[in-house]
Amino acid sequence: MYKRIVLGLFALAALLPLPFVTSQAQAQYAASRAEATRIDGFDVRPVRQAVAGRELDFTLYGSPGGTAAVRINGATAGVVLVETEAGVYEGTYTIRQRDRITAESKATANLRVGNQVASAILDEPLIGRAYARRAGAGQRYARGPTIDRFDVVDPPASLVAGEDLNLVLSGSPGGAASATIVGVKGKILLNEVREGVYEGSHIIKRRDRISANSTVTGLLRVGERETSAVLGQSLLAAAGQAPRARQTARRCLNCGVIEAINLVEVKGEGSYLGKIAGGLAGIVIGNQIGEGNTKTVAQVAGAAGGAYVGNEIEKRAKTTKHYEVVVRLENGGTQTITYAAQPPFAVGSKVKVDGNVLTVIQ
Repeated sequence: MYKRIVLGLFALAALLPLPFVTSQAQAQYAASRAEATRIDGFDVRPVRQAVAGRELDFTLYGSPGGTAAVRINGATAGVVLVETEAGVYEGTYTIRQRDRITAESKATANLRVGNQVASAILDEPLIGRAYARRAGAGQRYARGPTIDRFDVVDPPASLVAGEDLNLVLSGSPGGAASATIVGVKGKILLNEVREGVYEGSHIIKRRDRISANSTVTGLLRVGERETSAVLGQSLLAAAGQAPRARQTARRCLNCGVIEAINLVEVKGEGSYLGKIAGGLAGIVIGNQIGEGNTKTVAQVAGAAGGAYVGNEIEKRAKTTKHYEVVVRLENGGTQTITYAAQPPFAVGSKVKVDGNVLTVIQ
């Protein structure tokens, strides 16, 4: 008798439809249509000594509306950054007795907006004023790195909130570049978009106190050596003239290499509708088995088993799959792009991230 019930439930599983897929699938991929998450700047106010009670103040600039956090090598905990203004995240880490933070400790920031994550590694030490001495590619420059040119490209007509300041620095390749502007808290990261060419931008915030003649300093560090240059032009376009034409190639937005392609399966949740449908069908099957008390037992068993099967079928029906492509950016960060179907890329391919679209770089 029970064997017949089990066989009936399997038959029921085959007959029930696959409901409720469309709405969840739409919600699953809504975030993938958003603009790519980015980090424009990452800065810290260092401490002179890593003693308990001292505070490390972090500031991150990037895409608004996200959640940001910093992980510190040698620290026993992380720190969550709070969005104090659109696209500005701030947080403080208080050094603890058990922490083992040194001048060599790295701090990594992660910014998540929806299902996309960007990351950046701090390019300066947490302790002291000077840059940490880390061996690297710069050792091949016996006389230190050089800066050949430092410009603001396509300067705006006014320095109001929302305007972009686009900076480009040309010099020794293979380094880490950044810029500071008097009146702007923190640093602007400049990414190496081509060999020896570093570009970055700052979206003017309401808190900024800058003028056309604010001092802008570009810094280039290659390995353990560094150099700097001061911007020699106004941050504003000349009066009565259109902004000068861009003299560099079109900006490469988030270039990198595909590090992984992951298939992600998200299981759905069953609802009372699936249980009711399965339970009713189970009762029908149980009603056809046995007589008297035996029939009653079969009906109860069929209802319980049918409800379980119906619920499981609805969960499987709501299960969604998507692919996450992880791109390792040239500045050391990562970018994750979501695809509903298997993307036409391979691990190791060089790509450019433009919004939520990946383009292979030949």
